[in-house]
Amino acid sequence: MKSMATHRVRAILVARQQVVGMCTALINKIRGLAKTFGIIVPPGKGAAFDRAVRAGLTDDPLVRNLLESLLATLAVLRDQRRVFDRQLARIARENETCRRLTGAPGVGPLTAIAFAAAIEDPSRFRRARDVGAYLGLTPKRYQSGEVGIGGRISKCGDRLTRSLLFEAASVILYRTRGDLGLRDWALQLAKRSGFWKARVALARKLAVILFRMMRDGTSFEPRPYDAGRTST
Repeated sequence: MKSMATHRVRAILVARQQVVGMCTALINKIRGLAKTFGIIVPPGKGAAFDRAVRAGLTDDPLVRNLLESLLATLAVLRDQRRVFDRQLARIARENETCRRLTGAPGVGPLTAIAFAAAIEDPSRFRRARDVGAYLGLTPKRYQSGEVGIGGRISKCGDRLTRSLLFEAASVILYRTRGDLGLRDWALQLAKRSGFWKARVALARKLAVILFRMMRDGTSFEPRPYDAGRTST
């Protein structure tokens, strides 16, 4: 059983995720309705999206009022998301564990809070690598007699934390610069198995690293890639 403090933080995370999903759904709805009336909205986010929609508005007052009303609703949702973001950023700053976890590459306040809330007590796990299975990042296995087949990841456990770890893995793979063994290891894996499997493996390895940082009270120490090592 998780503590009430953890449940409170999780509630904010889940509420924020719901609002983000509502924003995405509303943006897609606005794009679809605009296209119905001959308005093609180019790619863009935030204020750029709003400007693009308004730039294409027709003289039809019904269509104009409809799209303006939806944009106003979208603005309210965005404001609420920013409120949640500020709350979570403050929680991350005030929590020593979360501050330490954000020192890992690709890990921001949201990922740090979600991971810390999902694990809460590292002593619950016998081995660090058990965290991957707990978060649904290990492949499912089908075994019958002498047959053993590995499938896709199980996707068990905390879906929000798992998705944030995937985002962190993507940041490491595509945005991180400099000498980072964790990224170089994943890129070498991608050459052999493809970027999807590399991203899954990197998310799993990142989960193990974050767990050890929580358990041992250590900070992230970047290391150069060494093909002879199994860890980074």
